[in-house]
Amino acid sequence: MAALNAALAATPFPGRLHYFPTIHSTNAYAMQQAQDGAPAYSVYFADEQTAGRGRGGHHWHSAVGDGLYVSVLLRPRLSPADVLWISLAAGLAVRAAVRTVTGMVADIRWPNDVLLGHAGNGWRKCCGILAETSAGNGAGDLNVPRPVVVGIGANVNHKGFPPEIAALATSLRMESGTRWPRPAVLVALLQSLFQEVELLEAEAAGTATGEGLLARFARASTWVRGKQVRVEEAGGYTGVTDGLDARGFLRVCTADGVRTVLSGGVRAVEYAVE
Repeated sequence: MAALNAALAATPFPGRLHYFPTIHSTNAYAMQQAQDGAPAYSVYFADEQTAGRGRGGHHWHSAVGDGLYVSVLLRPRLSPADVLWISLAAGLAVRAAVRTVTGMVADIRWPNDVLLGHAGNGWRKCCGILAETSAGNGAGDLNVPRPVVVGIGANVNHKGFPPEIAALATSLRMESGTRWPRPAVLVALLQSLFQEVELLEAEAAGTATGEGLLARFARASTWVRGKQVRVEEAGGYTGVTDGLDARGFLRVCTADGVRTVLSGGVRAVEYAVE
């Protein structure tokens, strides 16, 4: 823990790192801590989760000691309606951390599934992100930022997965042939996330310079434009992605016109059975 605090000295995280050998869910625990008034940039990470969750209530496979299971409590100076922007920023942070530690370039499936692979082997999921918010302390005060918990499950040193997800999941180790130190991945991730949140808050305040979040996300993800997809929403439909709207939601051109994906899972047409 001392080494982690030292490596993160230029961020708000030192002294706010909380480690668990095993826990039911880092996100559930972090949400409770948020309700109890825990400070922003508190971090809760574990070697194992017994009830890890992904988007849509899906179970997250949390192999003991192989993955990075971490939740970060934020209190961003953003509108409660902008939680999606936190998800997009977290995806960019994970992508940056993977590149910093391993040199590999990941793709991001909207809104925040981080994929690794290549054309010959297909792209598979190596990291999932679940951003959740609640009323928290000070919910009635517009000057008190609402807590947001960003849960990140990253497959780091897995050598394989259960049969039901083996065709869909990968890890940093499986893609590179190298075992990676999880503390290094955690440090790079937290550093990148802090940078992304600072950029996001500056953009919301109108003081940012350079490229905005949506433009950076679109540049980092091949899924934003020109991808043939199936969307599991409103009965399911297919189409071609056509960029992000001003709120960060994905637009899809279908035979019936342009539709906006609000919460449904997005899959490439060839993998629609996922």
